Amino acid sequence: MLGLSAMKRLFVLLACVLSLSVQAQGTPLTLPEEKAAAKAIEPSWLASHVRFLANDLLEGRGPGTRGDALAQAYIASQFEGLGLKPAGAAGTYFQPFELLGIEGHPETLTFRSTAGHAELKFHEDFIAVSGVQTPWAALENSELVFVGYGIVAPEYQWDDFKGMDLRGKTLLILNSDPADEPNLFAGRTRLWYGRWDYKYAQAAKVGAAGAILLHTTPSAGYPWRVVQASWTGEQFELPASGGPRLQVKAWSTEAATQRLVRLGGQELTSLVAAAQTRAFRPVPLGVKVSTRFQTQVRRRPTANVLGLLPGSDPTLSGEVVLYSAHHDHLGMRAAAKPGEDAIYNGAVDNASGVAEMLAVARAFHALPKPPRRSVLFAAVAAEEQGLLGSEYLAGHLPVPPGRIAVNINIDGANINGRTRDLTVIGLGKSSLDALIAGLAKAQGRVVKGDQLSDRGFFYRSDQFNFAKLGIPAAYFGSGMDFVGRPEGWGKQQRETWEEQHYHQPSDELRPEWDWTGAVEDTQLFFLLGAHVARTPEMPRWNKGDEFEAPRLEALKRAK
Repeated sequence: MLGLSAMKRLFVLLACVLSLSVQAQGTPLTLPEEKAAAKAIEPSWLASHVRFLANDLLEGRGPGTRGDALAQAYIASQFEGLGLKPAGAAGTYFQPFELLGIEGHPETLTFRSTAGHAELKFHEDFIAVSGVQTPWAALENSELVFVGYGIVAPEYQWDDFKGMDLRGKTLLILNSDPADEPNLFAGRTRLWYGRWDYKYAQAAKVGAAGAILLHTTPSAGYPWRVVQASWTGEQFELPASGGPRLQVKAWSTEAATQRLVRLGGQELTSLVAAAQTRAFRPVPLGVKVSTRFQTQVRRRPTANVLGLLPGSDPTLSGEVVLYSAHHDHLGMRAAAKPGEDAIYNGAVDNASGVAEMLAVARAFHALPKPPRRSVLFAAVAAEEQGLLGSEYLAGHLPVPPGRIAVNINIDGANINGRTRDLTVIGLGKSSLDALIAGLAKAQGRVVKGDQLSDRGFFYRSDQFNFAKLGIPAAYFGSGMDFVGRPEGWGKQQRETWEEQHYHQPSDELRPEWDWTGAVEDTQLFFLLGAHVARTPEMPRWNKGDEFEAPRLEALKRAK
């Protein structure tokens, strides 16, 4: 049986063969006018947008803040200047919606058993936020139960709960998903089952009062300092629409978690080992957890920014190619000491992605006439808070999902120079593979699957909300084989970025950034959308893919 890496190489080979077949049948990958328009994408155009959006004056573009509103206004003005039509509410570029900001956290979590008690310290040992949109959140002698990975996956005959009554209990959950068996959960390629949002939602679904995720750098894909930065301060949600909710959502360090399970007479290594098989059953730890804390709940206005390039074909103009990039970041660090940098500028994440999307819009503007399908550009809000802006847009699309041909999502630019490769996150999932491989080949590059597949990137950015509706999605990561650099340099740069700059105030525009690779990537994003916008057949998910069924249903409803 082929391993996962061998299967990805096979997908790339097949994609290249299919792309040549498409050209042989008279459907060119690119047209001369598209190649000419792609030249409108220039380094200075990218850098200038990042320079404004990541400026200190925008104070980190936190949702519902003045900086958030400034970013929206800037993007709308750029859309207008590029000739895009307003596609928001009441003839504007803005799709406004409301967030609930919830601020407050417990200072301690107290754990008691017959063997003694332990108190975890906020920030050092644990991070916790309210799971309810009310002024108080509490756990009162809630029984702590270890539930392994907290996954229910019938297609893998996997159920970590085994029917146990978990109402009112606090669940201790492993991050990620089982990775030792390559035929289970895609091996080391993380699925949505491995994501924190799935685990909290599943815990709420079984009636738990709280959930604590065990953090390790390998299982999360980022260090503890990222949890500290991302889960402190004001947290945002869409207003609740009913359904079960957790009182408390928490993370704990490995050392702190070991202390908790020892209170119950267990060893963490033994519990983790037991959780690797289908036979696992939840383990009550004989430990009670308590906390109570007050929160401040505020309503915050924000908006997605939508600009439309109407298509030129009387029939196909009713269908849409959707580009997306999130305009928000983390705002200001409330706990910064005097003299410390308190602004999460979010230059790479994601001022650079917005800049690339605006550059794509500029290239479409440079075409002699619009493509046959319409093209919608969406700068979405509150991605860092759980993909909230794209979730809202997915529920309030200007056309039915079955009439959206593709979503091309842009989240972070390559700032380190040209690469010989292009990372396609989700390679092997859709018919887009062939087209992307052909476009990359024309640039002298090769397509590779997710080179950090254990991080679950496909489920961590805005394309996920559109994919859940069945919309075929293209999402990319930076290549890692850099021209003029030694082998392994790209991976080293990525690891340094995640360790030192990801979700930190140091994510700022720097003069040493090399935009040449970002230009090539952005040109490919444009040419990909231009091809889909002019060809009659829409992309499709591959047979058996997790998003194939919702796509077929969406197409049926759109008829």
